[in-house]
Amino acid sequence: MAKSDWWKKSVVYQVYPRSYQDSNNDGIGDLPGLTSRLAYIKDLGADVIWLNPIYKSPDKDNGYDISDYRSIQPEYGTMDDFDQMLQRAHSLGLKIMMDLVVNHTSDQNKWFQESKKSKDNPYRDYYVWRDPVDGHEPNNWGSYFNGSTWKFDETTGQYYLHLFAEGQPDLNWENPKVRDEVWSIMRFWLDKGVDGFRMDVINLISKPQGLPDGQKAPDEKYADVGKVVADGPRLNEFLQEMNQKVLSKYDVMTVGEMPDSTPEDAIKYTGLDSHELNMVFQFDHVTLSGNPDKRLGKWYDKPIKLVELKKSLSTWENELDGKGWNSLYWNNHDQPRAVSRFGNDDPKYRDKAAKMLGTTLHMMQGTPYVYEGEELGMTNVHYSKLSQFEDLESLNAYHEFVDDEKIVDKDSMLKYLSYKSRDNARTPMQWDKTKNAGFTSGKPWFELNPNYQAINARDQIEDSNSVFSYYKKLIELRHKSDLIVYGDYELLDPEDEEVFAYKRRYNGETLLVISNFTAKELTRDYGQKDGQLLIGNYDDDKNMNLRPYESKVYLFR
Repeated sequence: MAKSDWWKKSVVYQVYPRSYQDSNNDGIGDLPGLTSRLAYIKDLGADVIWLNPIYKSPDKDNGYDISDYRSIQPEYGTMDDFDQMLQRAHSLGLKIMMDLVVNHTSDQNKWFQESKKSKDNPYRDYYVWRDPVDGHEPNNWGSYFNGSTWKFDETTGQYYLHLFAEGQPDLNWENPKVRDEVWSIMRFWLDKGVDGFRMDVINLISKPQGLPDGQKAPDEKYADVGKVVADGPRLNEFLQEMNQKVLSKYDVMTVGEMPDSTPEDAIKYTGLDSHELNMVFQFDHVTLSGNPDKRLGKWYDKPIKLVELKKSLSTWENELDGKGWNSLYWNNHDQPRAVSRFGNDDPKYRDKAAKMLGTTLHMMQGTPYVYEGEELGMTNVHYSKLSQFEDLESLNAYHEFVDDEKIVDKDSMLKYLSYKSRDNARTPMQWDKTKNAGFTSGKPWFELNPNYQAINARDQIEDSNSVFSYYKKLIELRHKSDLIVYGDYELLDPEDEEVFAYKRRYNGETLLVISNFTAKELTRDYGQKDGQLLIGNYDDDKNMNLRPYESKVYLFR
């Protein structure tokens, strides 16, 4: 395997530091806590750890508003703590991938503090400032976090652009000085020895020339900013410059988070000859919705139709085969728990459903990502009161849709948030049955999911039939099989509303993957009786029969 392709055989484990392990009993996860748990991640079999932001931040958006890119958030520890964590990870054969957040900064960042002082400040052009238009915002773009993307600043009489929260002003990538600052930040961490970057909303850095109004329906207040800004005119140029000046000098892994990107876009950024990034995070399969209201659809709790899910994932598998590279994920810090969303978190089915989802994803072509607790089958927390939610995006949506616009009632919106809020992914890691699940002996920063007595790492590590042990097997299979890593992909029975079945082929071998996405017993014949059962989530194999949430993989030579 080529030196630069190690990431193709890797499995990434995502750590949300605030919720992973607390070491000093202040109720907040930290770097020494993570260091103490590295052996657990190594035991799982993961190769790379993706760390959510650990930089200094006022925490208006859980660290995605950075005030100092070269300092560690004090709650997480010190730079010495980071260096020790990195050294320990490398000694275990684990790589560390940092979260690079450079579409925007915090409004507390020294660049922005200078930028807003005056129109002729040297840092003014580090951000996007515009005069009012007819006494209001410069255009009709709607923020990802609800409301306008523009915030008026009294000091200079201009608006600044923020695609996300008001405290997250967008950097002006048209300014070469901004790009040089970003390259310098990247080199700082790469020279420390980190092994790559996950790049936050990186396809939003190139804004359309002139910042024109976006199209919107008559009943909508704002235009969908993603449709206007994503994959802008200079994005390829900026990413190629990043690669040329920084990434090409190091043997690292890169993944770009790219909302609203298509497979055609992704091939431009990750193509074998593009000299940009290794892979993208796409959102097609996690933005499918049964609600026709575009804004409410993001929160709607109607289960995703399997036919649509299969079509989405299969499109990316087929389009990128031989041209680019896929990232494979069910959930992360921005998505609800996989087993609650795509499977079934009823205790009767949870174990089988969690294993089924793992099998379905890990047998595909691409680099799999496991979000902390996914390997245990951790579930949504199912909050029922607004006071239980912490996530800024969720709270903003509630106030806009319920209080301001009154387009949905309180109970329905709480139900939606219970299903889709990012808070579901951010409850502390469930390590054992002791107080606070072994996460902290202090008061946790966020309420734990009360089901940690039934779902925790200590129980599962010692159980050969647990979700954790099953994920270990899935990861081990990938490490040993070029067929799983490189094989092409063929979806079987696209219109089957109950079963997700596909084949992988490579060097004369075929893999058949069959997953029952229902709580019903089904019968399907894909010729599996002639294959060798490689892995399955039941103790035996009834061939054509598919029990509730059963998943099995056959090898044909």
